[in-house]
Amino acid sequence: MAPIDPHSYTDSTNPLATHLSLTLFISFPTSTISATALLTLPIPFSGPLLLDTRSLSISSVLHPQTLTPIPFSLSPTIDPIKGQLLTLTLTGQDSILITYSTSPDSSALQWLNPSQTASKTHPFVYTQCQSIHARSVFPCQDTPAARLRFSALVNLPHPLSSVASAPKTFPDPRPPNPNESRGAVSDDLWCMPGRCVEEFSSEFPVPPYLFALAAGRLGSREVGSRTMVYAEAEGEVLGAAAKEFAGVEEMVQAGEGLFGPYEWGRFDLLVLPPSFPYGGMENPLMVFLTPTVIRGDGSGAQVVAHELAHSWTGNLITNKTNEDFWLNEGFTTYAERRIVEVVQGEERAALNIGIGWKGLNADVERFKDNMEFTKLKNKQEGIDPDDIYSNVPYEKGFQFLWRIERQIGRAKFDEFLKKYIVTFKFQSIDTEMFIEFLKENVPGIEKDIDLDQWVYGTGIPPDALEPVSNIYTKIVSLSNEFRLGRMPTEDEVAYWSGQEWELYLENLPKTSEASQVTALDACYHLSESKDWEVKVVFLQLSISCGCKNYFGEVEKTLKEVGRMKYLRPLYTALVQGAGKEEEKILAKRLFMEARESYHPIAQGVVESILLKHA
Repeated sequence: MAPIDPHSYTDSTNPLATHLSLTLFISFPTSTISATALLTLPIPFSGPLLLDTRSLSISSVLHPQTLTPIPFSLSPTIDPIKGQLLTLTLTGQDSILITYSTSPDSSALQWLNPSQTASKTHPFVYTQCQSIHARSVFPCQDTPAARLRFSALVNLPHPLSSVASAPKTFPDPRPPNPNESRGAVSDDLWCMPGRCVEEFSSEFPVPPYLFALAAGRLGSREVGSRTMVYAEAEGEVLGAAAKEFAGVEEMVQAGEGLFGPYEWGRFDLLVLPPSFPYGGMENPLMVFLTPTVIRGDGSGAQVVAHELAHSWTGNLITNKTNEDFWLNEGFTTYAERRIVEVVQGEERAALNIGIGWKGLNADVERFKDNMEFTKLKNKQEGIDPDDIYSNVPYEKGFQFLWRIERQIGRAKFDEFLKKYIVTFKFQSIDTEMFIEFLKENVPGIEKDIDLDQWVYGTGIPPDALEPVSNIYTKIVSLSNEFRLGRMPTEDEVAYWSGQEWELYLENLPKTSEASQVTALDACYHLSESKDWEVKVVFLQLSISCGCKNYFGEVEKTLKEVGRMKYLRPLYTALVQGAGKEEEKILAKRLFMEARESYHPIAQGVVESILLKHA
């Protein structure tokens, strides 16, 4: 017996479940879901079946046909990363019905009261299961090595509606029926007045972290032949999102031209409330997005390009464990930039690469005391993947693939990518499987590229490449001139969008004079930018340079959004370094006041920053 994943109890002797059928009774007053999970195995199995859980209360485990009890036990200790082990003792069963309920402190679920939503009258709930949080929504083999087909019955209060990472069986909510909850709650509760049921079912086998569900007062707008944008029905977000993402179909078609058919049917988008901890989450058929990607000029669609690219690299082919996370994100970053190049041009793709290059160098510096996490393939035993989330798997992974492309030429690399996708689609693979496939299909590649250094070596290999383009070179040059006291002129920045400003600010020295930073803002009002990427990079710079007159804007920002891309650098800038007692006091106060508005994953990330530095 041996675990197959450092973040899961799943045992190598156990068959991996192939289907999960859920009944979910959403209770906003208690911030819980009462539920059943019907797990189907590929073969009858006898012996201990090990499942992952976190903050779940298990009521019963039954054989679904006979309703006879199946012995089960929960481990007396709870691992701080893996959670609590649920052991079922099977005697030839191939399906198991588990009755359970979630906890209000589930790490995957954020419950928003009406005051935290756009409507101010209806509550909202959503899941975020990556990397290892599905186990706090349902008991499962919570490893990307397992791939499940999902179905679900969702019982929720009218007039709310729900969306999921699976198509609806029927377009409209229906009344609850007796005897369909499988014991999740009594029929009196299931069928109580004011409740409705929605059904979801998907034919695609996906890892547990790609399960997604959201429920609230939702509206929708069609923006393409296979794309609907969803958001809260009240407020301005839905209309702004529909406008921002009007070009999504062009991106889907570009992806198909590059990487082969789009296998999933629909490509719908849900813009969540501002507390959503990521820029986007690639849930199949229903991408989740932060409202901070809506910039008003269509450039936020680049986040969508990344999540779209996951439809081929990440969702279709998945890393077997989080130690191989670069297989998801490095490939997807490469694919995203190819899509952007087709739709928006080479210069825009070069800007993306330049911003990524800066981020990669920053994160290699961040891990200077633990270079293990600058490797593409790294060891994560005893490590929470949320704690080491960084640009490395994205940008070093991109650089590795870009290096292969430069070696063999784009045409051959495109041919290789399509074959890779066809060969491994709907499978979970590890780094070694990819390297073997690479060597088989590109004979002699190991003689031209030091594959071991790229995959198992620390830091940035010497044959990685900083991008070269006219606009990139010009912006970096202007950043260097800032060190000498010269700001860019209005003519020089007249046609800059958010990405140009982001690249410029990222390249300014963090030791600039406070007066210089203040003067730059006086000219270009960066602290008030509607582009969150620009605003946050500027605020991070202002903190590092000791501009305390921006603390008010920092406070407003940290209380307004929960995206970890913004929380992590701003809290870190406040508390990192010597002589920052005032900043540390501010950071602790802000987190105490804003904590409940952050998703549980984001709460944990900020807590670890404060614990380390403050």
